[in-house]
Amino acid sequence: MRRTQLRIALLALPVVLVGGVLMAPAGAEPATPASTHDAGPSNADNPELVRIQLTGADMLDEVVAAGFDIEHGLKRVPNGIEGEAVVTAEQVAELEAMGVEILGDDESFAWSDEADGGIEALGAQAAQSFSHEQTVRIARADWFTTKGQGFLYVEARTTSGQQTNPIVTMQLENDLGAGTSFGSTRTMSRFVDSGQYMFHRNLFKLDTRPNQIRVTSSTGGVATGFVSNWLEDAAPPLTANPAYKWDFVDGYKHPQQLYSRAEEIARQYPGIAQIVYLPYETNGYQRKAQATIGGTGQAAVVVSSAAWGHEGGNDITVEFVNRPGADLPLAVEVNGTAVRVLLAKNASGALASTAAQVAAALKTQSGGLIDRAHPYRTNAGTGVVQASAPVALTDFLDQKRVGAPDGEVPRGPATIPVLRIGKHRDGRNPGVLIQAQDHAREWVPATTTLETAERLVHNYKSDKETKKIVDNTDIFLVLSNNPDGANYSFYNFASQRRNLTNHCADDNADPARRNSWGVDLNRNYRVGSGHDGYSGGSTSCISDTFQGPEKLSEPESKNIVWLVEKYRNIKFMMSVHSNGGQLFWQPGAYIANGRITTPRPPLRDELFYWQSAARILSQVKAHRETVVTPENVGGSSDVLYSSAGNVREDMYHTYGIYAFGWEVGGSIYNPATGNWQGGSFQPAWVGNPELVSGHAETMEYANGIMEMFRIAAEWGKDNKKPTSQLVPGGGKYSGPVDVRFESSEPATIYYTTDGSRPTFDSPRYAATEFREPGQVFHVTETTTFHWFSVDTAGNIEQNYDPSKNDTRNNYRKATITIAK
Repeated sequence: MRRTQLRIALLALPVVLVGGVLMAPAGAEPATPASTHDAGPSNADNPELVRIQLTGADMLDEVVAAGFDIEHGLKRVPNGIEGEAVVTAEQVAELEAMGVEILGDDESFAWSDEADGGIEALGAQAAQSFSHEQTVRIARADWFTTKGQGFLYVEARTTSGQQTNPIVTMQLENDLGAGTSFGSTRTMSRFVDSGQYMFHRNLFKLDTRPNQIRVTSSTGGVATGFVSNWLEDAAPPLTANPAYKWDFVDGYKHPQQLYSRAEEIARQYPGIAQIVYLPYETNGYQRKAQATIGGTGQAAVVVSSAAWGHEGGNDITVEFVNRPGADLPLAVEVNGTAVRVLLAKNASGALASTAAQVAAALKTQSGGLIDRAHPYRTNAGTGVVQASAPVALTDFLDQKRVGAPDGEVPRGPATIPVLRIGKHRDGRNPGVLIQAQDHAREWVPATTTLETAERLVHNYKSDKETKKIVDNTDIFLVLSNNPDGANYSFYNFASQRRNLTNHCADDNADPARRNSWGVDLNRNYRVGSGHDGYSGGSTSCISDTFQGPEKLSEPESKNIVWLVEKYRNIKFMMSVHSNGGQLFWQPGAYIANGRITTPRPPLRDELFYWQSAARILSQVKAHRETVVTPENVGGSSDVLYSSAGNVREDMYHTYGIYAFGWEVGGSIYNPATGNWQGGSFQPAWVGNPELVSGHAETMEYANGIMEMFRIAAEWGKDNKKPTSQLVPGGGKYSGPVDVRFESSEPATIYYTTDGSRPTFDSPRYAATEFREPGQVFHVTETTTFHWFSVDTAGNIEQNYDPSKNDTRNNYRKATITIAK
């Protein structure tokens, strides 16, 4: 496959005086998600889909903790975060009371396509030369086309961006090709998150590709930069080969189908595939049988069986009995699975048992049939219980959702199989872990992962590119990491996000809360956890981002840790989600107060992520011109929001694994309307092939995963030494000069300026600011640089050995001589 050779400009780490840089490096839901806030499963009070705006991560946490499901349709906008919620009128009022803004049909944020008009004032200012003193920096200037329409995305930062009195504004101009003048002034949007200035940016339509842009701030700073192409003009995907076999998946698959096919593949192709069974069983697609008897007031009693519903709990009945007579004590009779509560009566013959008393009697006198009994939610249970006919307890899992697949779901704990594919499964090759469906309602990630497995085994003998992948990588495919939740999504509640483990105490344990139980598995890991104060994970057991009672509390997250600890050759990881249309990596979480992120990757890894993303997303685009835009690529806490305790953070910081998160689906440009059309968690499998459809998303994102395999295979075979240089280089200069490093590929550069040998303990060349290239060295006096570079595969420039006093001293050297 043809690859574009990238020349990486590493502009980083302050020395002497530090400043800015000028240029960027090249480079249908079956059931609408319903609010889980205080609503029974039917949510029957005429819920509506509304667009909402939140002020930032703090408000997002607050709203999600209150039980509202808004973890979809989210996008970062200048003044916070926009999202969607399906809510009743009563819930709308509650959101508004929390400070959430309900948006009208035309109030959602959209990039402006209109120029601001005259540019006479701007035209009088000349662009500043490249300098460490620059107050405006252009981080990205990207051009791409989709469905026949061109777009320019620009991201810039001003050193005065935090200023609010007055707020600093920035204006953008572009030319219409080399040699043309700047024009079409636009005001860029200022983005703030958790009170911290992030950047100004814009995405707008253009019919002609510009060559350069100019950004001017209201404080007088000016920067110019060249426009790069976003996404390679990539070679066609493997699917373009007429002999290549693809398009294997014919519809959405529930976990039993996914696991069965994985095991069948291992049997059919034993030379290149096997099953690894994960050791920690899930809680299971099972629930205790329950009933709430007596309404929801102070006289209501919530009853739960000791046995799982399918193991006898569903056979239990509970009856509250009013006996004739007076001065009768409270008692409980058990006959088989029939429980009769004989209510107490006072001296005048009136019923006298309170809900709290009945609950206590059931727990101690039901012969072990009743596990939990308590007043309804936060009630004290002071109301007098009234007689009732026998009420049958149920686990509510015997009611199949209309349109769900046929077939019974096995009850009880599940063992998750991992499909391992590779010719050499002995640790010699780099491992790639693909983890799908942490979130149950996200069905496309599972079909995408299965499609890649089918392509690997069916094309191994007939396609040389596939053979290279299978021969040179060790692939681990978790087709569904949340089988319990996924089954619940297929059969009971389409919008289920979490697993089925119920950690709720009595105040949230009644059956009307059943669609709100479970742990968000992608908040249950150890690094940047909500348990350590990071934003994006909830302590509420009914929140859709419930982080669990402790780190790694869930078997599903323990399994992933077990897998990467057992197979230490795993060097790449992709956690596949939907439907945001993003590709991201670290940092994934921050402490909201001060927006303190988890450690950012060093510049080498950041550039490797960007380079890999460009390759992966170019292969997605090659299928039907779906473009994941640059604004949706990068550190997830920068492009979206903070997600405390996510798996990517743990994999990268604990094990050094290049860990991506992928939100497949998302917005697609619709040329018929001129707008970007959003996606959904469960789009119609066969829909408009140019817009939203499960089939199309499965195929295009399988292309991207296949490209990730190629990246890993090439990484494993990489023995080429990187090269680097100081730009503009050593020599004599008449005055102070700005210099920077460039490298032939993503690499860490270790350097010294005091004449000593560079080692791994020397300063590392770093980034100016997040989502920017590196900084410049402003050299004011004669300085000698010693340095060497190390690429992501560990190759060291010029075969230099920094660990010992090598007499060759074959590190790189350059002296900047400043004339006095």
